[in-house]
Amino acid sequence: MNELVVENAGPVRTLTLNRPAKLNAFTASLHAELREALALAMQDDGVKAVVLTGSGRAFSSGQDLTEELPRDAAGRIDLGPALERDYNPLIKQIVAAPKPIIAALNGPAVGAAMNIALACDIVLAARSASLQEAFARIGLIPDAGGTWLLPRLTGPRRALALMLTAEPVPAEEALRLGLVYKVYEDADFAADVAAFAEKLARGPALAYRLIREAVFASDGNDLDAQLALEAALQQKAGASRDFQEGVAAFLEKRPPRFEGR
Repeated sequence: MNELVVENAGPVRTLTLNRPAKLNAFTASLHAELREALALAMQDDGVKAVVLTGSGRAFSSGQDLTEELPRDAAGRIDLGPALERDYNPLIKQIVAAPKPIIAALNGPAVGAAMNIALACDIVLAARSASLQEAFARIGLIPDAGGTWLLPRLTGPRRALALMLTAEPVPAEEALRLGLVYKVYEDADFAADVAAFAEKLARGPALAYRLIREAVFASDGNDLDAQLALEAALQQKAGASRDFQEGVAAFLEKRPPRFEGR
């Protein structure tokens, strides 16, 4: 059975972590498949949005701890190289992606899987889903970008509490904290995610890329620099065919037909 299932529905490509017996825990091979699938999706002009989800009852339980752990020359467990090989490239790939990536939490997202979800542009959750920075329970620190992502979403104090206690955050609480954008009923989750992704995929792809560029740059910019960046990016957006179509559709009171250019 493939560890990753790739499916297309119009302009939406869904990547499903497919190790349900292991709660979709990450292995080196799953990492490699996922990075390759993401790269192919970004290169495919027919794909306008990507959904990342899990099979069975979990999004992912994080790292598969039954895999043989790497060791250094002295025989001590050394997790650094595995992070550099697998998790760090994946997080960078997701954040730098030119197309929207939606994390669809069909169930718990634990440990590194929580941080992979938070790296995505939009997080949707089934009502039974939860997020958990479970690292402290096994004597580790959050990785996969967790110590960078979570404080920026919740503030450092709340992030520290979630990391130190390693308590699960139910979907409704995650929504309140801003970790999740929408919560859907379990029975309707797949259909609601598909409808959401389809609507997003029909949007202005060029504007999406520019929006992402502006948002990620804002963390390192002061107000003057960000205003200048907005002006430069808006100049690009204003010269696009999508802007012309958006204005025409508004005046003609019809849905726009964006081309992504």
